[in-house]
Amino acid sequence: MAKQAPLSRERVLAAAVRVADAGGITALTIRSLAQELGVKPMSLYHHVPNKEAIVDGIVDAVFAEIDLPPAGTDWRTALRHRAHSARDVLRRHPWATAVMDSRAHPGPATLRHHDAVIAVLRGGGFPFALAAHAFSLLDSYVYGFALTEAALPFEPQEIGEAALDFLAQFPAGDYPHLVEFTREHVMQPGYAHGAEFDFGLDLILDGLERRLAG
Repeated sequence: MAKQAPLSRERVLAAAVRVADAGGITALTIRSLAQELGVKPMSLYHHVPNKEAIVDGIVDAVFAEIDLPPAGTDWRTALRHRAHSARDVLRRHPWATAVMDSRAHPGPATLRHHDAVIAVLRGGGFPFALAAHAFSLLDSYVYGFALTEAALPFEPQEIGEAALDFLAQFPAGDYPHLVEFTREHVMQPGYAHGAEFDFGLDLILDGLERRLAG
Protein backbone atom coordinates (compact mmCIF):
# COMPACT_ATOMS: atom_id res chain seq x y z
CA MET A 1 0.00 0.00 0.00
CA ALA A 2 1.43 3.37 -1.05
CA LYS A 3 2.34 5.70 1.78
CA GLN A 4 -0.08 8.62 2.07
CA ALA A 5 1.38 12.06 1.40
CA PRO A 6 1.70 14.29 4.47
CA LEU A 7 -1.24 16.53 5.17
CA SER A 8 -0.82 20.06 3.82
CA ARG A 9 -2.97 23.06 3.00
CA GLU A 10 -2.83 22.10 -0.69
CA ARG A 11 -4.04 18.56 0.02
CA VAL A 12 -6.81 19.86 2.27
CA LEU A 13 -8.07 22.29 -0.37
CA ALA A 14 -7.87 19.70 -3.17
CA ALA A 15 -9.95 17.32 -1.07
CA ALA A 16 -12.40 20.13 -0.26
CA VAL A 17 -12.94 20.72 -3.97
CA ARG A 18 -13.66 17.02 -4.45
CA VAL A 19 -16.21 17.03 -1.62
CA ALA A 20 -17.93 20.13 -3.00
CA ASP A 21 -17.93 18.72 -6.55
CA ALA A 22 -19.57 15.54 -5.33
CA GLY A 23 -22.19 16.98 -3.00
CA GLY A 24 -22.30 20.76 -3.30
CA ILE A 25 -21.00 23.42 -0.96
CA THR A 26 -23.42 22.38 1.81
CA ALA A 27 -21.81 18.93 1.86
CA LEU A 28 -18.47 20.48 2.73
CA THR A 29 -17.92 20.31 6.50
CA ILE A 30 -14.87 19.77 8.64
CA ARG A 31 -16.10 16.23 9.33
CA SER A 32 -16.79 15.35 5.67
CA LEU A 33 -13.43 16.79 4.67
CA ALA A 34 -11.63 14.77 7.32
CA GLN A 35 -13.39 11.64 6.08
CA GLU A 36 -12.31 12.39 2.52
CA LEU A 37 -8.71 12.69 3.67
CA GLY A 38 -8.86 9.78 6.11
CA VAL A 39 -7.74 11.86 9.06
CA LYS A 40 -9.17 13.13 12.35
CA PRO A 41 -11.09 16.45 12.08
CA MET A 42 -8.79 18.22 14.56
CA SER A 43 -5.76 17.58 12.36
CA LEU A 44 -7.20 19.89 9.70
CA TYR A 45 -6.86 22.91 11.97
CA HIS A 46 -3.08 22.75 11.65
CA HIS A 47 -3.52 23.80 7.99
CA VAL A 48 -6.80 25.78 7.80
CA PRO A 49 -8.29 27.77 10.70
CA ASN A 50 -11.98 27.22 9.91
CA LYS A 51 -14.52 26.39 7.22
CA GLU A 52 -14.62 29.97 5.93
CA ALA A 53 -10.91 29.78 5.17
CA ILE A 54 -11.50 26.50 3.34
CA VAL A 55 -14.22 28.06 1.18
CA ASP A 56 -11.95 31.05 0.51
CA GLY A 57 -9.27 28.62 -0.61
CA ILE A 58 -11.40 26.51 -2.92
CA VAL A 59 -12.98 29.55 -4.54
CA ASP A 60 -9.49 30.82 -5.25
CA ALA A 61 -8.61 27.39 -6.66
CA VAL A 62 -11.54 27.65 -9.06
CA PHE A 63 -10.43 31.10 -10.20
CA ALA A 64 -6.97 29.62 -10.80
CA GLU A 65 -8.51 27.16 -13.28
CA ILE A 66 -10.10 29.91 -15.39
CA ASP A 67 -7.84 31.06 -18.21
CA LEU A 68 -6.67 34.63 -17.94
CA PRO A 69 -7.63 36.76 -20.95
CA PRO A 70 -4.89 35.97 -23.49
CA ALA A 71 -2.36 38.71 -24.21
CA GLY A 72 -1.54 39.95 -27.68
CA THR A 73 -5.10 40.04 -28.98
CA ASP A 74 -7.97 42.52 -29.08
CA TRP A 75 -10.22 43.02 -26.06
CA ARG A 76 -13.21 41.31 -27.65
CA THR A 77 -11.31 38.11 -28.48
CA ALA A 78 -9.65 38.10 -25.06
CA LEU A 79 -12.91 38.49 -23.16
CA ARG A 80 -14.67 35.89 -25.32
CA HIS A 81 -11.91 33.39 -24.50
CA ARG A 82 -12.13 34.20 -20.80
CA ALA A 83 -15.95 33.83 -20.83
CA HIS A 84 -15.77 30.40 -22.45
CA SER A 85 -13.09 29.26 -20.03
CA ALA A 86 -15.13 30.47 -17.04
CA ARG A 87 -18.21 28.62 -18.28
CA ASP A 88 -16.22 25.40 -18.74
CA VAL A 89 -14.72 25.64 -15.25
CA LEU A 90 -18.09 26.36 -13.63
CA ARG A 91 -19.56 23.32 -15.35
CA ARG A 92 -16.87 21.24 -13.64
CA HIS A 93 -17.55 22.92 -10.31
CA PRO A 94 -21.26 23.88 -10.31
CA TRP A 95 -21.22 24.69 -6.57
CA ALA A 96 -18.79 27.54 -7.19
CA THR A 97 -21.08 29.84 -9.16
CA ALA A 98 -23.09 30.94 -6.14
CA VAL A 99 -20.02 31.74 -4.02
CA MET A 100 -17.53 33.14 -6.55
CA ASP A 101 -18.02 36.75 -5.50
CA SER A 102 -19.08 36.12 -1.91
CA ARG A 103 -15.66 36.04 -0.28
CA ALA A 104 -14.50 38.90 1.96
CA HIS A 105 -10.89 37.70 1.66
CA PRO A 106 -10.21 36.89 -2.02
CA GLY A 107 -7.05 34.93 -2.73
CA PRO A 108 -4.16 35.69 -5.09
CA ALA A 109 -5.63 33.80 -8.06
CA THR A 110 -8.90 35.72 -7.71
CA LEU A 111 -7.12 39.07 -7.52
CA ARG A 112 -4.83 38.19 -10.43
CA HIS A 113 -7.84 37.20 -12.51
CA HIS A 114 -9.76 40.41 -11.81
CA ASP A 115 -6.66 42.49 -12.44
CA ALA A 116 -6.13 40.81 -15.82
CA VAL A 117 -9.72 41.44 -16.93
CA ILE A 118 -9.50 45.11 -15.97
CA ALA A 119 -6.16 45.35 -17.81
CA VAL A 120 -7.79 44.04 -21.01
CA LEU A 121 -10.68 46.49 -20.73
CA ARG A 122 -8.47 49.46 -19.99
CA GLY A 123 -6.03 48.44 -22.73
CA GLY A 124 -8.97 48.29 -25.14
CA GLY A 125 -9.81 51.91 -24.43
CA PHE A 126 -12.63 51.43 -21.93
CA PRO A 127 -13.06 54.38 -19.54
CA PHE A 128 -13.27 53.36 -15.89
CA ALA A 129 -17.07 53.54 -15.70
CA LEU A 130 -17.60 51.53 -18.90
CA ALA A 131 -14.99 48.99 -17.78
CA ALA A 132 -16.94 48.52 -14.54
CA HIS A 133 -20.20 48.09 -16.48
CA ALA A 134 -18.57 45.59 -18.84
CA PHE A 135 -17.00 43.52 -16.05
CA SER A 136 -20.27 43.35 -14.11
CA LEU A 137 -22.35 42.55 -17.19
CA LEU A 138 -20.07 39.78 -18.43
CA ASP A 139 -19.78 38.11 -15.04
CA SER A 140 -23.54 38.33 -14.47
CA TYR A 141 -24.14 36.68 -17.83
CA VAL A 142 -21.56 33.91 -17.44
CA TYR A 143 -22.58 33.10 -13.86
CA GLY A 144 -26.28 33.23 -14.74
CA PHE A 145 -25.84 30.88 -17.68
CA ALA A 146 -23.77 28.52 -15.54
CA LEU A 147 -26.49 28.48 -12.87
CA THR A 148 -29.12 27.67 -15.50
CA GLU A 149 -27.06 24.82 -16.93
CA ALA A 150 -26.39 23.39 -13.48
CA ALA A 151 -30.09 23.54 -12.58
CA LEU A 152 -31.37 21.69 -15.65
CA PRO A 153 -33.08 18.46 -14.51
CA PHE A 154 -31.84 16.62 -17.60
CA GLU A 155 -29.03 16.75 -20.12
CA PRO A 156 -29.18 19.68 -22.59
CA GLN A 157 -29.58 17.33 -25.55
CA GLU A 158 -32.69 15.87 -23.92
CA ILE A 159 -34.53 19.19 -23.53
CA GLY A 160 -36.81 18.75 -26.55
CA GLU A 161 -38.00 15.25 -25.72
CA ALA A 162 -38.44 16.11 -22.06
CA ALA A 163 -40.48 19.21 -22.92
CA LEU A 164 -42.81 17.31 -25.24
CA ASP A 165 -43.28 14.50 -22.73
CA PHE A 166 -44.17 17.02 -20.04
CA LEU A 167 -46.57 19.00 -22.23
CA ALA A 168 -48.32 15.79 -23.30
CA GLN A 169 -49.73 15.55 -19.76
CA PHE A 170 -52.00 18.53 -20.43
CA PRO A 171 -55.07 18.83 -22.69
CA ALA A 172 -54.18 19.46 -26.34
CA GLY A 173 -54.23 23.15 -27.15
CA ASP A 174 -53.47 24.42 -23.66
CA TYR A 175 -49.94 25.52 -24.52
CA PRO A 176 -49.84 25.69 -28.34
CA HIS A 177 -46.90 28.09 -28.59
CA LEU A 178 -44.68 26.00 -26.35
CA VAL A 179 -45.50 22.87 -28.35
CA GLU A 180 -44.88 24.62 -31.67
CA PHE A 181 -41.61 26.14 -30.46
CA THR A 182 -40.38 22.80 -29.17
CA ARG A 183 -41.27 20.88 -32.33
CA GLU A 184 -40.21 23.49 -34.88
CA HIS A 185 -37.04 24.70 -33.18
CA VAL A 186 -35.79 22.71 -30.20
CA MET A 187 -36.40 19.33 -31.83
CA GLN A 188 -34.77 20.27 -35.13
CA PRO A 189 -31.39 18.77 -36.14
CA GLY A 190 -28.48 20.92 -35.04
CA TYR A 191 -30.22 22.58 -32.13
CA ALA A 192 -27.98 22.86 -29.08
CA HIS A 193 -28.90 24.60 -25.86
CA GLY A 194 -25.25 25.49 -25.35
CA ALA A 195 -25.26 27.59 -28.53
CA GLU A 196 -27.45 30.09 -26.70
CA PHE A 197 -24.35 31.03 -24.71
CA ASP A 198 -22.54 32.35 -27.77
CA PHE A 199 -25.61 34.21 -29.01
CA GLY A 200 -25.99 36.07 -25.73
CA LEU A 201 -22.26 36.68 -25.40
CA ASP A 202 -22.15 38.21 -28.90
CA LEU A 203 -25.04 40.52 -28.05
CA ILE A 204 -23.17 41.76 -24.98
CA LEU A 205 -19.88 42.22 -26.83
CA ASP A 206 -21.64 43.97 -29.73
CA GLY A 207 -23.32 46.33 -27.29
CA LEU A 208 -20.06 47.10 -25.50
CA GLU A 209 -18.33 47.71 -28.83
CA ARG A 210 -21.02 50.21 -29.87
CA ARG A 211 -20.91 51.94 -26.50
CA LEU A 212 -17.11 52.14 -26.65
CA ALA A 213 -17.20 53.59 -30.18
CA GLY A 214 -19.89 56.09 -29.20
